[in-house]
Amino acid sequence: MYKFFAYLNRMKYINRWGLMHSNMTENIMEHSQQVAVVAHALATISNVYFGGNLDVNSITVKALFHETSEVLTGDLPTPIKYFNPEIRDAYKKLEQYSNDRLLSHLPDELAEEYGKIIRDNSSVEHAFVKYADKICAYIKCLDEVKMSNSEFSKAEKTILEEIRSFNRPEVDYFVDNFIEAYKLTLDELES
Repeated sequence: MYKFFAYLNRMKYINRWGLMHSNMTENIMEHSQQVAVVAHALATISNVYFGGNLDVNSITVKALFHETSEVLTGDLPTPIKYFNPEIRDAYKKLEQYSNDRLLSHLPDELAEEYGKIIRDNSSVEHAFVKYADKICAYIKCLDEVKMSNSEFSKAEKTILEEIRSFNRPEVDYFVDNFIEAYKLTLDELES
């Protein structure tokens, strides 16, 4: 009996934004789907408008699996995760241990294939997942602020600055052309 996929099914129980009051809870399963959609868009934008030669499907799959380690570690809030280099490095080791443990719940041949997905933390594809992850954090802030939750006001500004600091044409294109629509109500989207 292999337990890998049963563990992944538990992603729906791991909530994000643990240190902040949220009007809407967000779990890592929902978040991973949203990151996959945005990562797919970023890679497609790169290929269509900026001469990229990215494997859009591979980036999308890596985005779907980018939070797998949190099934065992939980979602450690960003201010803690990056408080100092020692904590950051220790958390990276913990993520690696968690992913290795999850992979041990697969047959060896499948573990090798899934390892290529969840152990990637340095490729161009991984960078696109990170860009999408940050954009999705910004979208979360927009959603919360739209619902009059000032808890996310500062994060909204800080995260947008981080996104702009990527200096990536694909990211800027997405933000400039698609983000405003996230601020609309359903009626405004329909009109």
